[in-house]
Amino acid sequence: MDRRFTQVDFGPHKVDVPAGGYYDRFRMNPNLDEVARDPAAGNIDYFRRIPKHLVESRVGPTWAPNFYYRTSNIQLLFLAPLARLRAMLPAPLEPLRAFPGYGLVALTFFSYAVCDNDPYDEVSVAVVIRRPGARGSHTLELLDSMRRRSFHAHVLALPVTTEIARVRGVYGYQLPKWCTEIGMSIGADVRAHIAGPSGTPDLTLSAPLPALRNVAPQSHMGTSTMINLVDGQWHQATVQTNTLSFAQRLFPRDVKLLRSGGPLSQLLDGLGASTIVRLDVVKDAQVVLNLPTPLKAFDCA
Repeated sequence: MDRRFTQVDFGPHKVDVPAGGYYDRFRMNPNLDEVARDPAAGNIDYFRRIPKHLVESRVGPTWAPNFYYRTSNIQLLFLAPLARLRAMLPAPLEPLRAFPGYGLVALTFFSYAVCDNDPYDEVSVAVVIRRPGARGSHTLELLDSMRRRSFHAHVLALPVTTEIARVRGVYGYQLPKWCTEIGMSIGADVRAHIAGPSGTPDLTLSAPLPALRNVAPQSHMGTSTMINLVDGQWHQATVQTNTLSFAQRLFPRDVKLLRSGGPLSQLLDGLGASTIVRLDVVKDAQVVLNLPTPLKAFDCA
């Protein structure tokens, strides 16, 4: 084994993690005073108000929620035909209609520079869905979600770059994760890429960097809720985001996304994801990921 890594137990699984890293030192229950002394973590006051608890999970007792102290992401929001989205969503999930005949698909590249389970990158392909139990106007629900920065989604793919992130996602959340090469950078422009199974390119993204806006901590909060089946039962897992530096462009014309035929290229093609509605760039944000909890809204469905 590479001496820069050490093997740890994650439930019944043995996983290699960076020796002396956050997971090796804290096992998901960090001493926030020590984290605060890490220059890479930045100001972590936001996390001091969120207690961690030792809770039962699919892999045994674990500390939750999971803290991501320094993160960034690039997101493309696509229009996609409702018929294609419905065909990909398990019942009773329903795509949220954005325009007549069209729903929304989000492609997001994430980079987690400092977090409880050590640095890694991730890519998500998700369908924006109706809030479980919602009735009435799709338009009003979409406008309300935009106003509150609160969306529900069903994740179709979530590849990552480290084994601990894969094991946590697959066995803790039953999410569609696998390991592959992913890269992302935010500089004078934004760039991101993900490789397919053989190491050949899958998706390659580039775009000029829109003007960034810096905001006060906890003034630009958002919530994403992942809805998925866990052991055959519907669950939801909430992700709280404290955005600190971000940019946004509607109907951007200067985004280049090269699809090279890998799994995510095929998935986006199958969904009919075409027109880019919005480009979001988050240069700095703090994230709290909660464990899945049972969802009762579909019990009578």
